[in-house]
Amino acid sequence: MSDSPRIAELRQHEDQLVFPAFDHQDAWRLGSLIASRAIEAAYPVAIDIRRHNLVLFRCVLPGATADQEEWIRRKAATTLRFEHSTALLAAEFAAKNFDPTQGGWLAPADYTLAGGSFPVRVRNAGVVAAVTASGLSSDDDHRLVVEAIRRHLGPGSG
Repeated sequence: MSDSPRIAELRQHEDQLVFPAFDHQDAWRLGSLIASRAIEAAYPVAIDIRRHNLVLFRCVLPGATADQEEWIRRKAATTLRFEHSTALLAAEFAAKNFDPTQGGWLAPADYTLAGGSFPVRVRNAGVVAAVTASGLSSDDDHRLVVEAIRRHLGPGSG
């Protein structure tokens, strides 16, 4: 079975958006890029970059609600567990007509397939963190993060 155009696009994001390195300063710069874009557009979002339980960047903008904290926690947990974006996982599971949060595999209180969390994949090291936005639609949260990563990485990042 061939991939849908959407799944192919989401896989391409992950293939292209690979970091040469990623440290606390990179987290600050990337998080600040996302926050600047969100402020400019008046997006009511929360932004989070974390290495498992270590938060490297956090910003909550006007209009974001306390619910965003839970969405971020669950989205980031999904990305860190599977080492893929929540948008890609959602699309792949939907194509298989399977919801891993039903039937006891993934606890819905701990994981979600809502888009908006993206892996920080470092060349020759693997996934070291998750970048997550919450407050818009799943597609818009994903787009906000991907566009910022693309700007952060610069020319040649897809």
